[in-house]
Amino acid sequence: MSRRRSTAISTALALAAASLALTAGPAAADADPAPVDRLGSHDRALLAQYERQHEQGPSARSGRTAPGFATLIVAVADGRTAEAEAALAALGVEALRTDASVGYLKANVPFDLVERVAALDPVVAVDLDELLEVEDTRVDGGAAGGIAPAGALPAAPSAATPDSNPYMPTRETGSTEFKTDHPTFDGRGVTIGVMDTGVDPTHPALAKTTTGEDKLRDTVTGSDPNNFIDLLFDDSWFSMTRTYAGPVFTDPLGNTWTAPESPDLRVASRAMNWPGGGTRKIGVLYRNSDEGIWVDTDGDRDFTDEELMRPFGKDRQIGYIGTDDPATARNERVPFTVQIRPADKMPGRQGPGINVNVITEAHGTHVAGITAAHGMYGGAMDGQAPGARLVSMRACHSFGCSSAALTDGMIDLASKYGVDVINMSIGSSPEFNDGQSARALVYNRLIDSTGVQLFISAGNSGAGTNTVGDPTGADKAVSVGAAVSSDTWWANYGSRTKDARAMFPFSSRGPREDGGFKPDITAPGAAVSTTPDWIAPASVAETGYQLPPGYSMMNGTSMSSPQAAGAGALLLSAAKQTGVSATPAELRAAIYATARWNGKADAVAQGRGQFDVPKAWSVLGKGKAGTAGAVTVSAPVCTPLSGKLVIPHRGSGLFNSCAPGAGGQAVGEERTYELTVTRTTGSDRPVAYEVGLKGGEETFSVPSFVVLAKGVPTGVTVTAKPGVQGVHSAVLTLDDPATRAVEQHAMLAVEAAVPLAVGGTPLTVTGVTYRNDTVHYTVAVPAGAQALTVSLDGLDEGSQTRWWAFRPTGVSGESSAAGTIYCYNNYLDGYGCDPGTRTYAKPAAGVWELVVEARRTSPLWANPYALTAAVS
Repeated sequence: MSRRRSTAISTALALAAASLALTAGPAAADADPAPVDRLGSHDRALLAQYERQHEQGPSARSGRTAPGFATLIVAVADGRTAEAEAALAALGVEALRTDASVGYLKANVPFDLVERVAALDPVVAVDLDELLEVEDTRVDGGAAGGIAPAGALPAAPSAATPDSNPYMPTRETGSTEFKTDHPTFDGRGVTIGVMDTGVDPTHPALAKTTTGEDKLRDTVTGSDPNNFIDLLFDDSWFSMTRTYAGPVFTDPLGNTWTAPESPDLRVASRAMNWPGGGTRKIGVLYRNSDEGIWVDTDGDRDFTDEELMRPFGKDRQIGYIGTDDPATARNERVPFTVQIRPADKMPGRQGPGINVNVITEAHGTHVAGITAAHGMYGGAMDGQAPGARLVSMRACHSFGCSSAALTDGMIDLASKYGVDVINMSIGSSPEFNDGQSARALVYNRLIDSTGVQLFISAGNSGAGTNTVGDPTGADKAVSVGAAVSSDTWWANYGSRTKDARAMFPFSSRGPREDGGFKPDITAPGAAVSTTPDWIAPASVAETGYQLPPGYSMMNGTSMSSPQAAGAGALLLSAAKQTGVSATPAELRAAIYATARWNGKADAVAQGRGQFDVPKAWSVLGKGKAGTAGAVTVSAPVCTPLSGKLVIPHRGSGLFNSCAPGAGGQAVGEERTYELTVTRTTGSDRPVAYEVGLKGGEETFSVPSFVVLAKGVPTGVTVTAKPGVQGVHSAVLTLDDPATRAVEQHAMLAVEAAVPLAVGGTPLTVTGVTYRNDTVHYTVAVPAGAQALTVSLDGLDEGSQTRWWAFRPTGVSGESSAAGTIYCYNNYLDGYGCDPGTRTYAKPAAGVWELVVEARRTSPLWANPYALTAAVS
């Protein structure tokens, strides 16, 4: 496997983005909506890239020429899907798929018509299909360099490991306690959809539920050979276009095949990417009369010695390619399942498609184990919901994931496969993350129309502010950040830390561009979990133990999201068994109202806090967990991109990341911000709401209560006075004491930056960062600066400490790939990155965030440093 980025949530193809001028200060009142840009700069850049690739011919990466169209993911206005489809037809474009219930349309559109499609009146937003990389969730991306320390080491997990353990830390959500108190509330009766790279159908810990049912209900794929990305990169679909008569026939390539005697046979062959690297030539036979499928598993072009196969959902059939070598620990025999796509859904429509579903990545199986494994290592160690069943929806392959396939697959999971909750640990990290992408809008509607709650990883682009990803930014999706305990640091990493509970530095921070509340909650972001035994296991060298094939330690918000999805399945299981209502809105309300706040973590990092299963059930289990009156918030926003918001410079939370003198707030400056709060449902009488704060009490102050009449916008004044430079954040709560839930949470975030001037005094600070901890600094870079130069020195001997720079728009300013092995002093020589001094040429004007971090392997508990930043 080639080295990949070590963050867990996938990142979109890298695209250069122009720097934008700072906006004016936050608006005092709601402005008129801006002209809606339904396509956006990111997708226009993709469109230009696709046109270039089409003109250049076959790519070195896929070996295929990009088609002369883009696959569009289109969100349309409510009730106007048919109208949008007709408007497309008038342009000569046929819709590949429509789903009126969620206002979704997908089409292959010639490049020169894309802007016209985006301008159609029924269209709300358009995303281009793009390749989302399946990034490496192994610690350090599997790179060598760690060594086992001397002295005491953690024990390895085994069959003797109890269910309450730090390796698979489900206990940190309170779920092991919950299942002990309520043994049947273990996920039974609930099905979890896993949208990912596919789930191993043969893993023993994913074989049965606690009640003896088959755990894996079905394994299917959402990829589509019509999609721009899947057409280029997905080699799992076989197009069965020609008909032959058996028992012996020759295809147009001169290959002679032996088959059962029949006049209605179709054959296709192609090279497939194989687990561990390389390719393998596979032949597939299809019989029209009964939809029988044979796969040439031994490569002899003879199907008569192969098993007749049906899709897994019909007969639970699993085929195998290769032969295991018993002398090796790793399994050389690779399982697969098959799937049929009707001819009218295939390109050219000349025959059906057969999918040979081979899992080439460990990611999806690891995620599935976190949600619902039962009997890991043959012992008591379980995932969150061991009684739950699973449906595997594979939308990813060796090259990555098609965003169109993810969207199709998510809709299919929620509407066709009987799932109750879905986890997706894949997404993109756009610069403009306001929750208004086509995918985010479709996912909101999907939750409402199907009653299936989505849990999506927040992203691994942290530790900078405003780094949360997409479509986790969807309002109604539960966005999950990655937390970690000192127990798990020791058990899974062999590292000692200062705080009992903390956030992983890589976990993406909020808020959204519009101040929107993301991430919503946190859950543990590292776990030893199930992986296919034909893919090399992943361990952490510093623990001193090696995990066997079938198990790996991985980390990321990819791991925190399934913790939350599995915990949600426990609540749904309990609700079903007790007859309690648990709509997505009620489930979210119970989770959000009871999340466990960490007083040592920033609000932008932890959202409402850690998922707490017993406390959430204490609200949900009493019924009517939904709020009596829905409350909306409109707040001022000032960022380099806030002029592009639906309502310019206004959003659902307070967010000011502008520079002092350009709308931003200076250190020591006191400023008041007027929020507009409206109760849209509930009693016709005025209702008094308690107004509260979590975190940020040293910076923010709010009134103790507000009286809200139904439908009447009411002002709430927030006062902010940041005493020091840096990011200041808090959670504003609006709570009707008569209800069990908290009616509204809003994010408050202000960046108070130290202004830098060309030729002026640089920022020079000294401090201490503890192992696995971060310290944040903010500097305001003026327009016209040619360079921002940052240096880190003053380190004690052996200290493994770095800084990481984030641009004013929340994206990384580093040229090195993100990850946990880059840019550290005294570790792997910086791994291709200068850990002492780096210069950022032509830096974008605005507030830059500099994050100082000590690595988990730093020999020092406390790591002193001196940081200097200057512009020229």
